[in-house]
Amino acid sequence: MTHKIITVLAVLLFSFAFTTNSIVSENPELVTSSDLMEKTLVPTLSVEEEINQLYTLFSEKNTSLPNLESFKNGMLGYYKLEDKDLVKKEILTIIDFTLSSTEKRMWVLDMANQKVLLHSVVSHGKNTGGEFATNFSNTVNSLQSSLGFYVTGETYVGGNGLSLFIDGMEEEFNSKARERYVVIHGANYANPEFISSRGMLGRSYGCPAVPTALTKEFIDTIKGNSVLYIHSNDETYKNNSEMIRA
Repeated sequence: MTHKIITVLAVLLFSFAFTTNSIVSENPELVTSSDLMEKTLVPTLSVEEEINQLYTLFSEKNTSLPNLESFKNGMLGYYKLEDKDLVKKEILTIIDFTLSSTEKRMWVLDMANQKVLLHSVVSHGKNTGGEFATNFSNTVNSLQSSLGFYVTGETYVGGNGLSLFIDGMEEEFNSKARERYVVIHGANYANPEFISSRGMLGRSYGCPAVPTALTKEFIDTIKGNSVLYIHSNDETYKNNSEMIRA
């Protein structure tokens, strides 16, 4: 598993180098590099410990983050997709549908530099709920949002202007994204001003629609095989998704 936690690696490398130098200086005729590799104890972290440490790094560099639960789930799926060589761009987008549509509930995370690149409101499907997203589906014409993990694809220009295909990675929960044309696009009803007049963000036909002023930057940032995770407290997903299990 390719876990890119810079601080952990730096500490381990420094520890190994320090140990090597100490032993060699004291017993230069006795120690070889292979001996050191066998005898030096390198502490290992559990996946949960790694994710907690990464979350701390993000917290130190950014003022707003998704909550720890959605971040942990997002990282578990990110690691699995990375191991399958499906991730070409080190970016994880988390949409937290436990939050009101009046809140900024989407974060675009730069995994290599532990930075939040974008933080925005995002819409959910018309039949998924009003202010809050509560009902989800992978069914064609359901007009509902689909939970889980996606890998971003290619762009196209359609009825909503510049748009981005996303491919669902979970058979039960989002595998029909292409068939349903669940894509990333901009929409007037996803603009923050819409909240002032309606009391909540507008709703899509199942797409995670974003503010029109953000559309191009958002799509250009995440297109080309990055990871999107749509989070919820939905019990069916939490109990049955293999992606969020360590």
